[in-house]
Amino acid sequence: MTGPMYTKLVETLPSAVPFVGPETQERARGRSFAARLGANENVFGPSPHAIAAMTRAAGEVWQYGDAESYELKQALSRLHFIEPENIIVGEGIDGLLGYIARMFVEPGVKVVTSAGAYPTFNYHVAGFGGELVTVPFKGDYEDPVALIEKAAEVGARLVYLSNPDNPMGTVHSAEVIQAAIEAVPDNCLFILDEAYIEFAPAGHAPALDTEDRNVIRMRTFSKAYGMAGARIGYGIGQADLITSFNKIRNHFGLSRISQAGALAAVQDQRYLQQTVQSVAQGRKRIEKIAAEQGLSVVPSATNFVAIDCGQDAAFAKAVLDQLVARDIFVRMPFVAPQNRCIRLSVGTPSDLSLFELQFPLALEAASGD
Repeated sequence: MTGPMYTKLVETLPSAVPFVGPETQERARGRSFAARLGANENVFGPSPHAIAAMTRAAGEVWQYGDAESYELKQALSRLHFIEPENIIVGEGIDGLLGYIARMFVEPGVKVVTSAGAYPTFNYHVAGFGGELVTVPFKGDYEDPVALIEKAAEVGARLVYLSNPDNPMGTVHSAEVIQAAIEAVPDNCLFILDEAYIEFAPAGHAPALDTEDRNVIRMRTFSKAYGMAGARIGYGIGQADLITSFNKIRNHFGLSRISQAGALAAVQDQRYLQQTVQSVAQGRKRIEKIAAEQGLSVVPSATNFVAIDCGQDAAFAKAVLDQLVARDIFVRMPFVAPQNRCIRLSVGTPSDLSLFELQFPLALEAASGD
């Protein structure tokens, strides 16, 4: 018996996943984290109206979700002043990135991204045999000019940029992003991941142009809307591009519960703004905690903050390990020089109080003092 025949590509791929989740770490440790600050989750959660809508929808969960997400698309079209045919709804941005890879990537196709940028995108590209070409960050920012120039140089079919950025939290102005969009090569699709855009100050998102065939804008309910566990997001693009998703997507990939929650969340923009304000206050507190230890933070336009630990990656990893040992879940970037930092989400006031208590102890232990 030889078993099933995998493709040659699958046989060459590692079984590792882009992120090791906190639950996996808790099982390995044998105890829970006291503060869950490493997954860029929005601890303020969804609108109460969204929770109520999802609770009601749970009684209808024997039904499949609407394969066309009709009502949600209608609400999103009103929110963004675009047509429903310019919107694709899917299983979070991660799921939509997987669909894009399936549509555009095959063995040998070149795809451009930043070294150290969101690794789940790389995971999807590798899964379809694409060849990743990376450019370095410029300071703590992704470099839109270098990304587009590299895409033109290598004949890339896709180029990926997140704004605001993950993992550093930095953000480019709308003018910088618009210039990058206008410079995209004709045969290339620019994937603009705007998962955190609701947290950014006004003026960092270019106007939506649904006639541009060379860009897709990605949005999510996982971050500012506080629905990471619901797995629902959407893309905005030219109508023919959006229609192409129907050729390969899982048409019943979304639950009725997620759709109901997302619809109610879109309709409660007041709660969204309240959350954005709470996150901004939390970022200021993290900056203060870092400053009390003589450290700086990377300016963030997201719901997480990167703290510059002031030394190298080895020291930052030691600090991270000390925090984990003290039951505080945090993460760190994985490419130099960004990996001089640790990164933590804006938590509840009690989460941040615990971090404030343990952070100086972790720094001291990492220093060997």
